[in-house]
Amino acid sequence: MPDVKLDGDGRDLLDQLFDKWSLLVLAALCDRPRRFNELRQYMPAVTPKSLTACLRRLERNGMVERAVVSTDPVAIEYRITPLGRTLRSPVHAILEWAVDHLDVVEAARCHYDERRVDT
Repeated sequence: MPDVKLDGDGRDLLDQLFDKWSLLVLAALCDRPRRFNELRQYMPAVTPKSLTACLRRLERNGMVERAVVSTDPVAIEYRITPLGRTLRSPVHAILEWAVDHLDVVEAARCHYDERRVDT
């Protein structure tokens, strides 16, 4: 792995991409454009306030675009940008890794917690 040094801006970007909801939003939008409530259904635990903040951060960073769809009534749709699409493989790899290794991580957490209680 190359020696990667990130300054404040790079660190901020990683913090925003790896926050609580961004990976799931990017994964959902890589499949197809979605409206706000579709994203909420995809991630039922997210609050409207948290989802709004996440979408704004992703839009500001150029990963997502907000589009007005001329329907009656007018709708807002969120789409992945070409820049955001470059994250498709890493995002899916990270999410897949989390699913595949959750049991091992949970066991490590339990082991750690048991050791902490004994000390």
